[in-house]
Amino acid sequence: MPIFDFLKGQFIDVIHWTDDTRDTMVWRFEREGHEIKYGAKLTVREGQAAVFVHEGQLADVFTPGLYMLETNNMPIMTSLQHWDHGFKSPFKSEIYFVNTTRFTNLKWGTKNPIMARDPEFGPVRLRAFGTYSVRVVDPAKFLTEIVGTDGEFTMDEISFQLRNIIVQEFSRALASSGIPVLDMAANTRDLGNIIAEAISPVIESYGVTLPELYIENISLPPAVEQALDKRTSVGIAGDLNRFTQYSQAEAMTKAAEQGGDSGMGAGLGMGMGMAMANQMSRGPWGGQSSAPPPPPVEHVWHIAENGETKGPYSKADLGKMAADGSLSRETFVWTQGQDGWLKAEDVRELAQLFTVMPPPPPPVS
Repeated sequence: MPIFDFLKGQFIDVIHWTDDTRDTMVWRFEREGHEIKYGAKLTVREGQAAVFVHEGQLADVFTPGLYMLETNNMPIMTSLQHWDHGFKSPFKSEIYFVNTTRFTNLKWGTKNPIMARDPEFGPVRLRAFGTYSVRVVDPAKFLTEIVGTDGEFTMDEISFQLRNIIVQEFSRALASSGIPVLDMAANTRDLGNIIAEAISPVIESYGVTLPELYIENISLPPAVEQALDKRTSVGIAGDLNRFTQYSQAEAMTKAAEQGGDSGMGAGLGMGMGMAMANQMSRGPWGGQSSAPPPPPVEHVWHIAENGETKGPYSKADLGKMAADGSLSRETFVWTQGQDGWLKAEDVRELAQLFTVMPPPPPPVS
């Protein structure tokens, strides 16, 4: 190598860092032997800070700007000043670039449930998760307390510790907040501010701050969520009695739809539907609404003959059968709500079918 090119390389030295990653917090400017030459140009871009370390001691912090490292009070030596050392300076100097921009969309969450005492539900177990952002505000302290001599320090190396601090303070703030479980969704912002204020003194000793902390969700155990869903259903239905009536009517209607006898199922479905309509037409205090009441539900009947059942038949059908003699007083009949089979003459509603029959015709003269 020509001597002119060698001397030119010794005199011209540009120190800068362009970050092409999204998670690097600290990067050390690498030079052979960690030599920083006299007259070097240091470029610190916006969103960066440069920390100068000389012989293991932190010397200075450079904010964004262009600097000429040539003043005598700086701990910088050039290899050309020491010809007796063969162009090698005995002073070891390093420059660390610190990323001072925000690292956003970082995740946090509780691994285990947090025990809290709710004024309405008593002891409950809660889980939560969210996001936060981190920013280095004191590069010198951050380098001293966290980074050390690491040549490339990434966000992953500190995020685990920050998550532990967030979860610890979140658990403490949640347990002492006194906010009811049902009101936590409306107070996540206040909880986030409380947690951020509690965390600030701890992480400031690291030289970092949390500009943003968001609580995306606070969840209850599945069993408690199911109980809340049932409670919401009761509230929508009105009171517990009305909710019970509605549930029973719905169950009976479904049972009628799944019955083996289509005629009987139709009768049950119609009866339950009309009964439910009658219940729901009442006002919230049990009073009747202005609409007229529904017509009465007509029963349908089954008859038993020779060990077999037939039907269902309406009352009009049974009247025709009584008239043509296929239905007698001794015929066994059954309808929904009746306790077992009874003779037709023992059923009050059907007994009249036999009393209105015309007398026998007069004898032929």
